[in-house]
Amino acid sequence: MTGYLKQSPPALQFVTFFGFFIGFMLIYNTALMLLMEPLTGHTLEGLQLGDIKDPNLIAYLKITQFLYSIIVYLVPAGLFAYLWQPNPWRYLGLKPAPTAIQILLALMAMISVTWFSGFTGDWNQTWNVPQAARDMQQQAEKLIATITRMPTPKDLVINLILMAIVPAVTEEVFFRGVFQRLLIKSTNRVWLSVFLSAIFFSFIHFEMLGFVPRVVLGFTLGAIYVLSGNLWLPILAHIMNNGYLVVMLYLFQHGHIKTDPAKDTPVAWYIGLFSLVVTIGLLWALRRKSTPMDMTDPAPPVDKDGIHSIGMDENQ
Repeated sequence: MTGYLKQSPPALQFVTFFGFFIGFMLIYNTALMLLMEPLTGHTLEGLQLGDIKDPNLIAYLKITQFLYSIIVYLVPAGLFAYLWQPNPWRYLGLKPAPTAIQILLALMAMISVTWFSGFTGDWNQTWNVPQAARDMQQQAEKLIATITRMPTPKDLVINLILMAIVPAVTEEVFFRGVFQRLLIKSTNRVWLSVFLSAIFFSFIHFEMLGFVPRVVLGFTLGAIYVLSGNLWLPILAHIMNNGYLVVMLYLFQHGHIKTDPAKDTPVAWYIGLFSLVVTIGLLWALRRKSTPMDMTDPAPPVDKDGIHSIGMDENQ
């Protein structure tokens, strides 16, 4: 395995990973600024701040969100995993497939923690943040409201792909599959690393008034990965969390439900506490039904004679 990143010091691995991240983010942002106005007749800022009604312009906004997830998150993480060792799928925790009971427990934990997350969100809304942060939050909410207009079932399917499936896969590969794992290797402190990864996950969304609940959700996703050793579980939990909101918005827009899911509903402290206890119990049950994530670098396969296998098929 000479020449793979796994043989490099953790600090160099971090530098390499963040170099990929910053580099591809710069490529994405530069291309967006250069191409958006020639393609649409509008600047990117104008599209984000304006009240967009044209379906074609909304389609361009959706394409930019899709490309952002792929270029900024998936490509750097996938490239790092490919260079790390000959079996990137196993490095990321994408093999083997999870069992049905693992999937059920992971999804139940994600559902349960939403009430505790909502309780922390109520507190987060009381923060005395700068007006610039509030303006940025309102701009993000306005952009999301524009993108999530779904007059037809086709729009619902497209938004489920662009706002639930694609972000869940790309963000989990980036934040849990690589970043969290690098932190664990560097610090040898598992739960501190899960917490720091959740903070970075929330910070990168640039929403101060939604910072704490996103940390809670990020920590839960990180815990699911650590306790199960399988990245498919936080991916599925993330898809469910995002997909539920998209479906509820569609139902609200078409008058099938009366409550706007985009507006927060206050959560009583005792419901939040009960939610937290149930979530911990579900995560404990997931740990019992799983092989926990290996906190060290995966060793190469060993044959029956005790000799490391070289050049094995990475799909095995």
